[in-house]
Amino acid sequence: MNMKNNLNPAKSKGFTLIEIMVVMVILGLLVAIVGPNIMGRGDQARVTVAETQLNNLANALDLYRLDNSHYPSTQQGLDALVQRPSGSPEPRNWNADGYLKSVPQDPWGNEYQYVSPGTEGPYDLYSYGSDGQEGGEGDAADLSVWKVGN
Repeated sequence: MNMKNNLNPAKSKGFTLIEIMVVMVILGLLVAIVGPNIMGRGDQARVTVAETQLNNLANALDLYRLDNSHYPSTQQGLDALVQRPSGSPEPRNWNADGYLKSVPQDPWGNEYQYVSPGTEGPYDLYSYGSDGQEGGEGDAADLSVWKVGN
């Protein structure tokens, strides 16, 4: 091995300006092609999280019903899944550990809407979507526990 050639800076090789520019153009093309596909996924992910939370809330409501023979009233709301509710109908066999640790907000920071008895089923459980208002399209569309997965 010849150590002199490795220590001579004049003989060391590096990247030329052209090579660096080619790499920058390739990276720019990748960002231009892949970037828009990734950017639109945030809204889709929030909708998926809301659908999952609606299913989890529905499961907790079903457990509440199994224990107490009825769903919480509209006035008792989803808080009846966390702490023993007062008012009518009184829970007969409420689980001392509760049915949830806490009631989540939807991914847009709004409360889930709960009405019992409901118009679509024994209760209505829904989110107003990204706009927080009834109606809408896309990620602003209302999400109902009865329409999740349909």
